[in-house]
Amino acid sequence: MSATPAIEALPEGLANLADFEAPARARVDAAAWAYLDGGAADELTRHANRAAWDALKLHPRVLRDLAGGHTRVALLGRKLQHPILLAPIAYQRLFHADGEVAIAHAAAAQGAGVVLSAQASVPMEAVAAPVLADPAAGPLWFQLYWRDDRDFMRALLKRVEAAGFQALVLTVDAPVHGARDRERRAGFKLPDGIRAVNLGGLKKPLDLQPGQSVLFDGLMPRAATWREVDWLRSESRLPLLLKGVTHADDAREAVARGVSGLVVSNHGGRTLDTVPASAELLPAIRAAVGPALPVLVDGGIRRGTDVLKAIALGASAVLIGRPYVQALAASGALGVAHALRLLRDELEIAMALCGCKTLADAGPALFWPGNPR
Repeated sequence: MSATPAIEALPEGLANLADFEAPARARVDAAAWAYLDGGAADELTRHANRAAWDALKLHPRVLRDLAGGHTRVALLGRKLQHPILLAPIAYQRLFHADGEVAIAHAAAAQGAGVVLSAQASVPMEAVAAPVLADPAAGPLWFQLYWRDDRDFMRALLKRVEAAGFQALVLTVDAPVHGARDRERRAGFKLPDGIRAVNLGGLKKPLDLQPGQSVLFDGLMPRAATWREVDWLRSESRLPLLLKGVTHADDAREAVARGVSGLVVSNHGGRTLDTVPASAELLPAIRAAVGPALPVLVDGGIRRGTDVLKAIALGASAVLIGRPYVQALAASGALGVAHALRLLRDELEIAMALCGCKTLADAGPALFWPGNPR
């Protein structure tokens, strides 16, 4: 891993995000590919995420004055060049030696936000440095999984703040791993030398009595609840977003608890299978929290039209996941930067062809035959 990633040649024929898949797969170990690409159980939710964006039909307007249009948005008090962020994905050195450092450089160059996984395979400070050094970079957020050790969590929060991260994102939809069949069939395990370097120390061993459930008696008593959300808000000055909210009642509870934003997500179809697609979930969450709260969405976004549709459904911004890791695997930092540029270019094209001068022009009327669903 280098502090300044090497510039690698891009594979030929990269016209869209899907084109990165073949060169990435050729360079990634089969077990690691199963970890990245696989979903939970029968992968119905994983595939539904993509299909739901495709099912939404655009109804463009013409002959509008679009001179001076732009993709800028406001998010948590900042003006962003565009609404695209990189979602938290663990252990990125599985896919390229530069890992999360490469995506930080790429995101900074393209004005995209970075949400760093707590299970990153490089130190958080190394990821923060290139983002903070570029005044045109997007936001820098840190994703958390709850660990039932408040001294550890308190120390982690202090380190995150000291490193310059600007918000916390607590993942709430994965207190346990999903049943990921492809990953288990491939026998995936972390290779030597790759680990969650920002999560030092051993977890407390489970203390189970005969006949007790590892899950319900061992793991779930340690899982986060709304009490832990309150504790995190009291322990850190950083804004707190919850990632993995899919139910309107949970969204309303989050607002009542004073969270700063939500990420509508089914974890890319990696936790609970048969959950609805993110595109289907988003409108109800937006309706539940009102227009002011930042609401982001991930899951299946591959095209600029998907980004525009997400904004029209009520998203403040979007996150992409698997595609940028495929771009990382295919050609390092340059690959990720190229993928981000392709997606932003597609967004501008979609806006122009739909008659949207800014993203504020994207709303329910953008869909055929009016409101979606």
